[in-house]
Amino acid sequence: MQDHFVHVQCGDCPIRHRAVCARCDTDELAELEQIKYYRSFQAGQTIIWSGDRMDFVGSVVSGIASLTQTMEDGRRQMVGLLLPSDFVGRPGRSTAAFDVTATTDVVMCCFRKKPFETLIAETPHVAQRLLEMTLDELDAAREWMLLLGRKTAREKIASLISIIARREAALHKKKASGNLSVDLPLTREEMADYLGLTLETVSRQISALKKDGVITLEGNRHVSIPDIDRLLEEAGDDTDGGLPV
Repeated sequence: MQDHFVHVQCGDCPIRHRAVCARCDTDELAELEQIKYYRSFQAGQTIIWSGDRMDFVGSVVSGIASLTQTMEDGRRQMVGLLLPSDFVGRPGRSTAAFDVTATTDVVMCCFRKKPFETLIAETPHVAQRLLEMTLDELDAAREWMLLLGRKTAREKIASLISIIARREAALHKKKASGNLSVDLPLTREEMADYLGLTLETVSRQISALKKDGVITLEGNRHVSIPDIDRLLEEAGDDTDGGLPV
C-alpha cells in the first residue's frame, strides 16, 4: 500500500455529487477536510481483511474493489463490487465483515473512524446521506439475490454489463440512455466467480451478445453498447440489476 499525496479539495472531488458528503454544506465539508486523507492501492492488493480491526472508513474515488467472503473450507465467493463513490466500512462496527480487494488500481478518500463517528452524530447531512446509501445497498443486495437465483446466464452477463455502464454514466453525469461504452473492470474469470458461472459460459454468452449486436467489443475489456434499453431487455428487466445508479 502506498499513500496518495495529491490533496483534492472536497468541492473539486469527482465523486462529490454521489459520495457520503454529497449533502454537506461548506462548514460540514471543512470538518471532513480535517479528518480525511488519501490512500492508493495497486490492483490485486488487499485493502482490508475480513475480521481485521478497521481504523478508517471511506469512499472509493477511482477504481474498482471487490468484496469477498471466504468459507471455512477455503472456498471464496465474490459477494459485491465497490465502484467510485461507494462507501467502505461501517461506523459503529469495529471489524471488517468481508475481504476488500482492489480489482483495479484504487484511490480512496479515507476518514479516521472515531472522528467520523463523532461527525455522524453531530452532522445530520452526513448521517442522512449515509442512511440513503445503506438503504440503496440493501436494495442492491436483494436485486442481486434475484439475479443469482433466477436469471439465466445470458441475463446475468447482460445485467452485470448494464450495472457497470449505468454507474459509469451516473458518475460522469451522463444520461444512461442510447449509446454507452465502458471498460469492464473484471476479467472473465472474475466475472465467472462473481456470477456463479464457468469461464466457458461467460465467454460463450459475451460472444453471443456480440453476435446478436447487443454489444461490440474492442479487445477483452472495452464494451460499446449501441442501445442500453436493448441490453436491459436482455438482462430480463428494465432496472439496473442490483446497484443503485
